[in-house]
Order: sequence, then structure tokens, then C-alpha cells
Amino acid sequence: MIVAMGRENEGMLKTLVDLGFGQLVSFVLAIMTFSASLVSTQVDAPLFLSFTTYSAVALVYGSIMLYRRHKLMVPWYCYALLGFVDVHGNYLVNKAFQFTSITSVTILDCWTIVWSIILTWMFLATRYSLWQFLGAAICVGGLALVLLSDAGVSGGGSGSNPLLGDFLVIVGSIFFTVSNVGEEFCVKRKDRVEVVSMIGVFGMLISATEITVLERNTLASTKWSAGVFSNYVVYAVSSFLFCTLMPFVLKRSGAAFFNISMLTSDMWAVVIRIFIYKQKVVRCSLEMEFGDFCINLLLTFLQVDWLYYLAFLIVVVGIAIYAKSEKDPNDTNANLDPEYHLIDDQIPKIT
Repeated sequence: MIVAMGRENEGMLKTLVDLGFGQLVSFVLAIMTFSASLVSTQVDAPLFLSFTTYSAVALVYGSIMLYRRHKLMVPWYCYALLGFVDVHGNYLVNKAFQFTSITSVTILDCWTIVWSIILTWMFLATRYSLWQFLGAAICVGGLALVLLSDAGVSGGGSGSNPLLGDFLVIVGSIFFTVSNVGEEFCVKRKDRVEVVSMIGVFGMLISATEITVLERNTLASTKWSAGVFSNYVVYAVSSFLFCTLMPFVLKRSGAAFFNISMLTSDMWAVVIRIFIYKQKVVRCSLEMEFGDFCINLLLTFLQVDWLYYLAFLIVVVGIAIYAKSEKDPNDTNANLDPEYHLIDDQIPKIT
């Protein structure tokens, strides 16, 4: 009995710790999204925005790698590929802020769940239940409402070209998924510091190369005020924390839990819009009668299209159903086919 209670308490503590870390990363992601949207209204240089992140990651974790003097556990070209897709995922999502609303970006980012199912099924031989497919389908239905809202079906979205912005987010989520699936595989089997540092190094090199071609004139003509500089600093710090915490959460709790936790960044983004953007809210009074009793309720809503609220509710339901039959994330080899085991065994190990 005592042993059983001890295990139950230990399991509860692990769950609370996982929830805490998940919400911490979710809040950091909301700050990243908010600061990126501010920068996009001042400077049209999404690659340089990503460059600040990769430079900070490469400087800190690259220094640790040099101090260790270890050989790479994963071939360098694998990290180069992960760095390439991560850079362009960041580029497309940051570029989308110029065309659509912050709410659309945060909700449409949930497409990573759909792409994760497809890629892990194709390349990691992961098998999903009907419940998980149903949950993913419901998520897609909720995300479709965002596209309808931004297309003007229900009052119009915000931004200069909402549909283009939504398309950029969806394509960017594909790149993010490739990066996340590859990163999850690496951190569960290899060294977490190596993975983060090498993605930072290659991300810095790739983004710096493309900046010289695509954004050199923009950066040269930019007036660097204190406000612009501070927004870049906020983004760099928050994105560095995100890159630091994300592999830890992936290794500890798995991709499904990570994606579920990131969904709450939408709520954090709404809070930031109210208190930082100072966006107006709509208040209404609701009177309910229960026999001889009458209750007056004062309701407060953020002034965004009503389809956003419905979309968010549908996505939450879909992800809850998806997570219902999620397998143990710590069983890292259960879903790998024999060819993938062979590849994993051939990678040199440091003892």
C-alpha cells in the first residue's frame, strides 16, 4: 500500500512538473510571437530576426561543445539539413506577421500536429489509432475556420493579405515539423547540447548567407531606434529560452504533450494583446432567471472575429482526443522499424 501510494505521488509530481515546464515554454513562445509581430511592423527582415536567435544559441552551446572537445555523434550534414529547414520555417512564420493577424499565426501553427503524424508515420514507422486520426481531423476542421474568417466569410480578418499570411504559416509549419521530428529523434538518442548547438551554428551560417542577398539593403536603410533594438533583444532572449527548453520537454514528455502545451500560447497571446497592444475589449451584460432568482453576468470578450473562439475550442477538443491514446513518449525504440534501428546503431557513440 505504501509503495503504491509512493508511486502514485511520484507520478503526480512528474505530471505537475511536466505541466509546469510545458506552460513555461508556451509562455515563452507567446512572448516570441508577440515580439516578432512588433518587429515585423518596424523592419522587414525576418531572416535577421532568426539570425539573432541562432547566434545566441551557437555562442552559448557552441562554447560548451568546444570545451567538451567531443566528436559529433550525428553526421554534420544531418544538422545542416535541420538547420536549413528550421531557418526557413522561422522565416516564413515571421514573414506571415506582415500579412495576417497574430491570432491566425498562433492558431495555424497547430498544423505541426498534422504534419508530425504524417512524417512520423512515413519515416519513423509510428502507428496511430483511429482516435488520434479523429483528433487530428477535428484540429484541421478548427484550423479551416481560421482560414474562412481571414478570407472575410465572417467579417474579415486583419492584415494586408490574410490568406497569403495563412499560407506562409502553414508552409512554415511543415518546415518546423521536419525540424522538430529530427530534433526529437536526436535528443532522445544522442546529446541534447550537441543537437541545440549544431542547429544554432548551421542556422546562423545559413541565415547570415541569405541575409547578404535578401535583406542587406533593408538593414542598411533601417533606422535603429531604442524601440526597434529592444524588440530584437526581447525576441532573441525569448527564442534562446525556447530553443533551450524545447529539447528538454521533447525528451521528457514527447512531441504530443509538447504540441498540446504549445496550444495554450494562443491564450497567452490574447492576454498580451489586451495588456500590451491595448486592444479594445467588448463587454456585455447577461441576465439569467432561475425561478425567483435573477443573476446578472458581465462578460468580457477580446474584439476578434467570433470564428476564432470557435476555432480555438474545436482545436482544443481535437488535441484532447488525439492525446487520449498517446503512447509512452519515453519508449523511444518501440515505433522504429528495423532499418531505422540499423541507422541508429551505425552512428558512432562516445563512451
